[in-house]
Parts: sequence; C-alpha cells; structure tokens
Amino acid sequence: MAKNPNKIRAKRVASDYVIDIIMIVTIVLVLVLTLYPFLNALAISLNDSNDTTLGGLTIYPRKFTWRNYELVFTNQKIWMAYFITIARTVIGTVGGVLITGMLAFAISRTNLVGKKVYAMLCLIPMYFGGGLMPTYFLILNLGLKNNFLVYIIPALVNLWNMILMRSYFQSLPEALEESALIDGANYITIFFKIYFPLSTPIIATIALYFGVQHWNDWFQANLYITQDYLKPMQNVLLAIVNEAKFAEQMSSMTGGVTIDGNALKGKQTNVRSITMATMFVTIIPIIIVYPFLQRYFVKGIMIGSVKG
Repeated sequence: MAKNPNKIRAKRVASDYVIDIIMIVTIVLVLVLTLYPFLNALAISLNDSNDTTLGGLTIYPRKFTWRNYELVFTNQKIWMAYFITIARTVIGTVGGVLITGMLAFAISRTNLVGKKVYAMLCLIPMYFGGGLMPTYFLILNLGLKNNFLVYIIPALVNLWNMILMRSYFQSLPEALEESALIDGANYITIFFKIYFPLSTPIIATIALYFGVQHWNDWFQANLYITQDYLKPMQNVLLAIVNEAKFAEQMSSMTGGVTIDGNALKGKQTNVRSITMATMFVTIIPIIIVYPFLQRYFVKGIMIGSVKG
C-alpha cells in the first residue's frame, strides 16, 4: 500500500522543527553558561567593594562605581607596565612571525639539503626540554637578565607555529617558486614578495598566537626581571591583587582599619572587586583585537593542516 507523500513530508517537517528547537535551546544554554560568568565578573568589577561582600550579584552592579578601576590605574607602575607589555607584544609578534616564517619557509623547500635533519632538530625540542635551571643559567650567561630582550629573543621561534606555517607554504603551488627563480629572484625575494603576501590567513593566525602569548605571559618576568620599570602589566596587576588581598586580610584582623599601600592608599577595597577589575584591564585589548583576526583564524588552521 502506497504511503501518502503529504504525510511523509509533514512528518519530516515536524521532525525538523523538533531538531531546530533542540539546537536553539542548546545554543542558548551554551550562550548563557558562557556569557554569565563574564557578565558576573564585569558586574563585580563595577560594583562598590563594600556592597560586593554582601554577595548576591548577578549580571549588573547594585552600586555602580569606577573606584575599582581607579585603584588599578592610579597605581604608579601601571602605565610603564602597559608600555612594556605593548612594546613586548608588538615587537615579539612581528619578530616571531618573521623568524618563524623564514624557518618554516626554508624547511618547506623540497630542494633543501639536509631537510630531514633540520626538521628532526626542530621536532626534538618540542618533546624534550633542557629544564628550568639550565634555561635560567643560559639566560643569565647571555646577559639577558633584567634586559628587555629577554622577552623577545627566547620567543622568536615557536616550533608548533613553524609546523603550521610550513604546512601552509607546502600547500601553495610550487610553480610560484619555479617561475620566480626563472625570472631571477632569490629565495628572500620569493619569501617576502610572493609567499608572505599569499599567506595572510596563516600569518594572521600565528600573529594572534604570538600576541596572546606575549600579552598574557608573566612567568618570564617573574624569573628574569627584578627591576620594576621592566615588569609587564601582568606582573604589576598581580601585585595589585596581592596587595588588595593583604589589605583585606589586615582589615578583617584589625576591625576594618584600612592599609596604606601604593595601590590602595587611604581606600577600602575588596579583593574580588580588584581581581575582576584587573582581569578586565588584561583581557579587553585582546577582545578588541580578536574580531579583526577571527575571520582568518579557522581558514589559517584548516589550510595549514592539509599537509604534514
């Protein structure tokens, strides 16, 4: 017995509606779970610190104030730290993309003598490191302690980023290189005039990796920098949070007496409020930059992963 086509179509449409509803509910749930902590942290950072201690904050501040951000930005070291962080991020990203890109381009060439040896020498450090103490003594002997270049030189080559860029270069037609060589171009010209302009997706992706790495890093400064004027923003903000925590602990022990400090002079604060404020001071620049690079992100990773 033949089935009615209209009923079959109606059942299929009904099932599509069910799937659509499930997908919408799932997306909304994921959005809420992702967005709520962010909005809650923003509310705490913009809420009066004394009111924050009462708890119950959701996604909007009960007593709006800029005081928590004022405590961060009135710190005498924060502006120099911002300059160091921005300089480190810009110089480190540009240098990292260029040096890593040149290494990736060289290893991607099929006519490179000893190509397998070089590739193996690059892969070994990905799995076996010298350790913290040998690295520390190496940095010390190179004269990079308390030197701005300690942020730049050790991070110029990232082997994982090199592999991604090498795979992308290998996916480009070899005819580009051959025609350029016939026209008399050398490999430096080929890299900067042909391959580099054609590799915008992977370059933007790698630049984002390098930029986030430099912007968020605090461990390098914690190990190799003792001069305050060379410390990046992450370390200064961490010091502000620790000072706020110390002030809160002392205030609870002394019955609400405020502690005079570099960041908290003559003011009462709450460590959660300061922590959230410093968190947003840290992540806002990355949030601003990311949308401009996001359109290249997936394309760069996918195309760069076609060949090994």
